[in-house]
Amino acid sequence: MKLILIEDVKGTGKKGETVTVKDGYGRNFLVPRGLAVPSTQGNVARFENIVRSVSNKKARDLQTAAELKAKLEEISLTIRKKAGDDGRLFGSVTHKDVVEAIKAVTGVEVDKKQVRLEEPIKMTGAHTVVIHVQSDVNAEVKIEVEKEEA
Repeated sequence: MKLILIEDVKGTGKKGETVTVKDGYGRNFLVPRGLAVPSTQGNVARFENIVRSVSNKKARDLQTAAELKAKLEEISLTIRKKAGDDGRLFGSVTHKDVVEAIKAVTGVEVDKKQVRLEEPIKMTGAHTVVIHVQSDVNAEVKIEVEKEEA
């Protein structure tokens, strides 16, 4: 029996593959559980359309992420915090501060989970922060931390 797998099935195949299985396994296990559909012309065409639309969506998302990366990398942020005479901050610059500064400058909503700080910034000066835009797209944002005047 020829089937198109809708989900990954261990020992049988991956999602989207057309596989040949024994009749009982396909009729009694895979099809009733919604793991596969019979390999007819209509199902093959429908599944190809689904695969095509998913790949188009991934391409659009990757293009949007690249545009966001370019927009983020061309800006330079300035964050003012209270600091001592030696340049050491009273507190630190956190993910939340970076997100707020990005929103104030560009108007772009960035989730604080996308901001990659090795550790909170505790000194004034120039720093670089990585923003994880998408799986393979990371933007480096330049941040200038300045002493807040009282």
